[in-house]
Amino acid sequence: MKAAKTWYLYLIECVDGSIYTGITVDLEARYAAHQNGSGARYTRSHPPARLLGFETHRDRSAASKAEHKAKQLSAPEKRLFASTLQQSENTSSPVAGQTSD
Repeated sequence: MKAAKTWYLYLIECVDGSIYTGITVDLEARYAAHQNGSGARYTRSHPPARLLGFETHRDRSAASKAEHKAKQLSAPEKRLFASTLQQSENTSSPVAGQTSD
């Protein structure tokens, strides 16, 4: 039986103050892709300033549902939500030292 992948919901604050929300199975690689311009179209024109936070999910379905709910929030609500998420301790490696729940 194949081991289940952990999925991540993450929020990025962009240099213009906007907030990008996404999901991935490899948070470190995805954040790096956003930083180097090969990530989402949105972050190519709104470069990331920092990872606001992330949470883990058991599968893609759960992560997608959480992403949909997060995208329905206003910017102030997203910032409040982000304050409840796991935070990065190392800015060069956004998930260093973090473990999934």
